[in-house]
Amino acid sequence: MKKVMLIALLLGTLSFNDVIKAQSPFDFVQLTISARSAALGGAFTSIANDQTAVFFNPGALSTVEKSSVSATFMRHVLDISSGQAVYTLPFDKQSSERFAISAMYTTYGSFDRTDEFGTVLGTFSSNNIAVMGSYSNELDSTLSYGCNAKFIHATLDDLSSSAIALDAGILYRLPATRTNVGFSILNIGTQLSTFTGITDELPIDVRLGINHRLRGLPLLLNFSFHHLADDADSFFDRVGNFSIGGEFILSKVLDMRLGFDNYVRDATSIQGQRRFSGFSAGVGVRTEYVNIDYGVSALGTAGTIHRLTLHTSL
Repeated sequence: MKKVMLIALLLGTLSFNDVIKAQSPFDFVQLTISARSAALGGAFTSIANDQTAVFFNPGALSTVEKSSVSATFMRHVLDISSGQAVYTLPFDKQSSERFAISAMYTTYGSFDRTDEFGTVLGTFSSNNIAVMGSYSNELDSTLSYGCNAKFIHATLDDLSSSAIALDAGILYRLPATRTNVGFSILNIGTQLSTFTGITDELPIDVRLGINHRLRGLPLLLNFSFHHLADDADSFFDRVGNFSIGGEFILSKVLDMRLGFDNYVRDATSIQGQRRFSGFSAGVGVRTEYVNIDYGVSALGTAGTIHRLTLHTSL
């Protein structure tokens, strides 16, 4: 009975994730995104000078201009919560080499353990954590590359499972046209230990993105294909996994963001009841000492996710 309950809990709680189609204890690594990226619908593969972009494309890390630290807290539906922290190590400004360390977690709260008669026998919990090291450098003034190495660990009551994975990505910048193009492959790895002897797949993700800053208008447009490695019945089903986002620079201290993720809309909504599923929005506030970002993402009838990111240069 206990084992059945644990398996049901795992599958049930994962169904509320952004990646609602997947059922793996390691899917949480796709949730740990910053408030800015969430507000842009996840269209973040080609973003430059933002250390949290390392979760989407490690090749973007070399464009970070200052050593900095950021932390994100995410409030999901029910009592599920997640968070991340990224620290870009100090570097020589004459060099394009960048190093960063990151940590991310998801907790599903506490649950009652009962027997077949409904008698409460105690409580148990489920928690996931991952740590990541990143390296990035430039091949020339326009092309940068990077990689992440991560260790992932998931627990479910007295069971645990772990895995190791690698990410790789490149970022091509075209300053004359105010355009960036990014490509990345995420979560290529292997499982080291399992919950009950059943092997779980890592959530491999192939991403391709482009962004463009309009001339004469304070708007950064972002477009990204993602989940290109997922099984699909046709080519058009695969390219239907796209995100689009726009960032409006309203002033020196305030940004407004809007986004849409078609993958989330298809995965979390019922035809005829979609409403705002897949849409996202947020704001960014820049101050002398800290930048504050807020993002909210709609998951249809499943609820909404709120994210808050604090970022400061060192």
